[in-house]
Amino acid sequence: MARLLERRRASMPPELLARVGLAWALVCVLLLLTNFAEISARRFPGPDDVLRLVQLRDLLGGQSWFDVTQYRIDAANGGVAMHWSRLVDIPLLAVIGLLTPVFGQHAAEGIALVMVPLVTFGLALLLVGRMVWRLVGGEAAGLACLAMALSVPVVTQLRPMRIDHHGWQIVAALLAVNGMMSRSPKLGGWATGFALALWLSISVEGLPLAVAICGLAALRWWRDRADRLWLVSILQSLAVSSAALFAATRGISDLATYCDAIAPVHLAIFAWSAVSVTALAAMEPRPRAIIVGGFALMGAGALGIVFNSAPQCAGGGFGEMDPVVSTYWLDLVAEGLPVWRQPFATILQTIIPPVIGILAAIQLAGKSSDWLRRWWTDYAILLVAALVLAIFVTRAGAVAGALAAVPLGWQITQWIRAARNMRQSGKRVLALAGVAVALLPAMPLTLFTLAIPAKAANEGEVVKANSCDIPGAAQALAKLPAGEIFAPLDIGPQLLLETKHTVAATGHHRGQNGIRAVIETFTGTSEEARETLAVRGSAYVALCPALFESRYYESLSEDGFAAQLRAGDTPEWLTPIATPQGSDFKIWRIKR
Repeated sequence: MARLLERRRASMPPELLARVGLAWALVCVLLLLTNFAEISARRFPGPDDVLRLVQLRDLLGGQSWFDVTQYRIDAANGGVAMHWSRLVDIPLLAVIGLLTPVFGQHAAEGIALVMVPLVTFGLALLLVGRMVWRLVGGEAAGLACLAMALSVPVVTQLRPMRIDHHGWQIVAALLAVNGMMSRSPKLGGWATGFALALWLSISVEGLPLAVAICGLAALRWWRDRADRLWLVSILQSLAVSSAALFAATRGISDLATYCDAIAPVHLAIFAWSAVSVTALAAMEPRPRAIIVGGFALMGAGALGIVFNSAPQCAGGGFGEMDPVVSTYWLDLVAEGLPVWRQPFATILQTIIPPVIGILAAIQLAGKSSDWLRRWWTDYAILLVAALVLAIFVTRAGAVAGALAAVPLGWQITQWIRAARNMRQSGKRVLALAGVAVALLPAMPLTLFTLAIPAKAANEGEVVKANSCDIPGAAQALAKLPAGEIFAPLDIGPQLLLETKHTVAATGHHRGQNGIRAVIETFTGTSEEARETLAVRGSAYVALCPALFESRYYESLSEDGFAAQLRAGDTPEWLTPIATPQGSDFKIWRIKR
């Protein structure tokens, strides 16, 4: 069997940049064409993207860099302190700030909404291509970029208008793994630690894979005592970089303990771990039992910090979630659910590419020797960890899909070469079809679905996904005196973006008091709603009857407030406000 040899190739040669650039250009054209309608109408992929733009406008309007509170969400109770990082705002802010004097703010925002996600995609492709280029070769690098470009979980987070933080998590993860490729433990360790700090500053959802990467560094130490500098450098860099990023984005004005974002308690854990592992490494050489005992002591100390300083965080970022909010909202957020609660197509798209990637990485390890063998073994372990996380939290499938693209590039190359050598055209077609299925695992299901005639007669109603035209009603809403619009969670961000009004809540967990109020009000009786809104001082009630959230509230209470409004039975204490003809957006003024 031919052995794979380590390829000591330049990091960023022109040929690599050309291959990745071509792949990126094709991806951009495809995404612009397929998303043209959404871009033209400014239809965002989700409420988080809308609220991110609201946050940017607030910053440009004079809100402090260190203050990420949304004062127009649940304004009656002082607003909602968001858990989002300012790091994600920087590229958007740069584009809007530079282009506003030239094109005006509205056009500058439109350019940023398209440019920033596509540039993020380009960075991710470059990081994937770089790894494959150095480890396998040029042809495999191009195919790895293709595999990533066809990964639905990845594209979902990197398409135009998707300005939420998930795309940057993918980049940070790939940057960390690129750091692990370095032949210098100190340089590579510090690069990896910085990437992990960047990732965790953007979202603590990266913590499980950050632990996995640190675990791989510990494994390198276990295999070769000389490699102990990997873990030392990673944890030192993580501690220093996290503190610097915290100071740069959060300052010292808010040192409260949060479980859903990097807080002083996390910085303390990182510092403890860095000091502990540095001391342990200085003791080498020592018996393995002492090293294991040192790791156990380090872990016990970290747990002690958590249980002493922030016991509420032991249950995770949502440990303090209100049970009503958890049951009737959080448990319905599809991207946060495990894959077995997703449509079958989503399961295939999330699971199959990483599984093939794991098998390919195992093959690569078997065909390699020395450093390269250890590298592919570590990579297979990391990809298993990413897949397990994606199984339990579907949105983590984006990182798993991006990591899978690296060994997939090699595997696809092997399949194509094997197909070329097949003499029978039928077998060649089947082999190439297998490659297509590996790249697009849900394609057979999609084709099967398209082949079946639609059974419209079995559907009681047709729901127009974009019929809730809040932008179309913005002119009418602008004429109304400013006040709180009591509305379902999913349309709250769009109301904030298009109007000067406030809303009771949006689908963001730190505003759980407002979320509970929305759920209980829309599922309660009309009279209970009247009393609640009077206490809150709400000025208006809004609803989009055809959208899922409104129908969901009706399903919870067929005699409730939402059900009454959907049926067109307006309570006497509400006065309808005219909206554009044909719009599903309904709004009422509350009589006083």
